[in-house]
Amino acid sequence: MKKVDYTIVFVSDMSRSVKFYRDVMGFPLKFECSKWTEFATEGTTLALHPAERTPAGSCQPGLVVDNMGDFHRSMIQKGVRCLMPPTMQDFGSPLALYADPDGMVFSVIETPKK
Repeated sequence: MKKVDYTIVFVSDMSRSVKFYRDVMGFPLKFECSKWTEFATEGTTLALHPAERTPAGSCQPGLVVDNMGDFHRSMIQKGVRCLMPPTMQDFGSPLALYADPDGMVFSVIETPKK
């Protein structure tokens, strides 16, 4: 199964953006630190990341898949550009980055094992 699980918005000023999404848009704050903020939203998670290597105002959808190996092989076979092959992350799941035909980056993680 594949599902859109989260959306990352890259921001130029974390504090200003947190205030906007929390106070203006009304999203409850779930987690906040200097490098990542997450809001408690239903369904897809909204996360803010600093615009360090990605321009402010850009978005990056994130997918969750049941089997990263199978998904990665399928993407490669279909000619999808892989920007970062599956790499184990501190949060306990592999993460990979791909680009769509227009170059928009999307991330993929494997469903965390329970």
